[in-house]
Amino acid sequence: MYLAAAGVGQLGIVDFDLVEESNLQRQVLFGTSDLGNNKALTAKKRLSDLNNTLTIDAFPYRLTYQNALALFKSYDIVVDGSDNYPTRYLINDAALICGKPVIYGAIFKFEGQVSVFNYQKGPSYRCLFENPPKAALANCSEIGVLGVLPGIIGSMMANEVLKIILELGNVLSGRVLLYESLTSKITTIEITRKEEIIKEVLQGKETFQEQFNDPFCGAAPLEVSVLEILQQEVQLVDVRNLDELPKVTSMEVTRIPLHELENRINELNPEKKIVLFCATGRRSLMAVSLLQGKNFMNCASLRGGAQELLNHQKNIVHENT
Repeated sequence: MYLAAAGVGQLGIVDFDLVEESNLQRQVLFGTSDLGNNKALTAKKRLSDLNNTLTIDAFPYRLTYQNALALFKSYDIVVDGSDNYPTRYLINDAALICGKPVIYGAIFKFEGQVSVFNYQKGPSYRCLFENPPKAALANCSEIGVLGVLPGIIGSMMANEVLKIILELGNVLSGRVLLYESLTSKITTIEITRKEEIIKEVLQGKETFQEQFNDPFCGAAPLEVSVLEILQQEVQLVDVRNLDELPKVTSMEVTRIPLHELENRINELNPEKKIVLFCATGRRSLMAVSLLQGKNFMNCASLRGGAQELLNHQKNIVHENT
């Protein structure tokens, strides 16, 4: 909506999904009169009403390996607002092959992420997450998200688009911005371009359209429960910022903020299973992906985040009392 209001000349919208009542809590582009209608076509109608000087292309079907290259070649910038890992990797690889920058945004419960990939020889999504996770997270409709969060992250994404178009400011390339709505904290972590990964994607150009969308990312769990970690010897790692409260005191915890993790890997014990946690589980899953890229395969995120440990801590106090 902000890109249309700003007067971006041509917008293309790809979405096969239909408007549902559960969408209205966060997708303010739609209203009750749109229920049951295709999202791309509905968006085109709404945005044309907002700014009738634009060219708006609606593609009411799923983005696939067979159509992505043709679609992306017609535009200068790709904005990734998808809610699943297979589509994010598809978008990243297709944009790399087409030489297009990707504005990336993701949300989970109360947290959001924003970055710009493939921009002026900067890192790609695969430089942050080289391979899809072994188990996919639930999407917004299934796990829930604070309704205003998509608006906050979406506005940040629109800001990056306009910075690229207008050649203003410092584009968020080589960095991932992390926003926590409950604390209003913003953290950035740096990422570097990995030439071997970029090269591998580009080498797959000829066979790219022969691939098929993978609805799953495997079945091996990336998350563990508190009960599971109590039954084995693990190294607990808190990837929250050092000033985040409350502290976990009932167990031995190594504190390494996410943005410092890559430079402090030597503090991890490869002889133990490494279990990482944050406030909600989003940052710890990022940490798992980062460590797997460094060949730390025996690691997992704590399901439920720090609150689960705190609940266990309260139970211990109660039992002792």
